[in-house]
Amino acid sequence: MTDQVRIECVNKTHRTDPHERISHVGGKNPDGNRWKLTESAAIEGIEQGRWGFYAERPVGQRVRVVIAQRLGRKYLKTSADGEEPDNLLALPECP
Repeated sequence: MTDQVRIECVNKTHRTDPHERISHVGGKNPDGNRWKLTESAAIEGIEQGRWGFYAERPVGQRVRVVIAQRLGRKYLKTSADGEEPDNLLALPECP
């Protein structure tokens, strides 16, 4: 069974292209400790069936995080978004 993990924050690159803006995703474990993964590690975890990610946008409403592809580059976005990963980009910066 795939663990469902909430993404609560992101780190962004200085790039302006929304498909290349996210460098890391993060959140808190059930024990309160913080976790953080590179976007590529999160994508690999989804592809290997280790994790299923979601965000809450707005709070209390779960939206599934999926892998999308643009110009041969994989990136994360929520299933509620159109082409751009706006819900994830709206999350606060990870510490």
